[in-house]
Amino acid sequence: MSSPSKRREMDLMKLMMSDYKVEMLNDGIQEFLVDFHGPNESLYQGGVWRVRVELPDAYPYKSPSIGFINKMYHPNVDEMSGSVCLDVINQTWSPMFDLVNVFEVFLPQLLLYPNPSDPLNGEAAALMMRDRPAYEQKVKEYCQKYAKPEDVEASLGEKSSDEELSEDEYDSSDEQVVGKPDP
Repeated sequence: MSSPSKRREMDLMKLMMSDYKVEMLNDGIQEFLVDFHGPNESLYQGGVWRVRVELPDAYPYKSPSIGFINKMYHPNVDEMSGSVCLDVINQTWSPMFDLVNVFEVFLPQLLLYPNPSDPLNGEAAALMMRDRPAYEQKVKEYCQKYAKPEDVEASLGEKSSDEELSEDEYDSSDEQVVGKPDP
């Protein structure tokens, strides 16, 4: 096993042991979802976001790809794609960093200290600089609408149950629909 593969496994294990809820995607260890809680003392406190992480083949020498699945109103997060604009991930990544750093340091700092001068969401950046109370209200509205813990849990349950339906279940539901006469 090559060094990057061992490191990937070790970092993923450390993340799981740090009490983060991790859901593996596709059969490997290169793509997964992590439930990320908004940091205390921030506008995002109480919110839970599902974060998609993709580890490149060259990880840890190349940074992971990080994106929020549920919507977030933040100057440095693209509202539609969930992409994150964070120097430490995009430009100054070092193999000294690991996945626990991403979720315990880098993302919390991003949410605590937004950078409106380097935005991915221009509207959020402009509102933050022009009208801070209105910006804060919109962040809180997004948290209530898109980042409720029970919604993140529900999306996990729906996704996995859809994927787990067997061919027999699909067949039986098709027969039931076909068998009903039109009113």
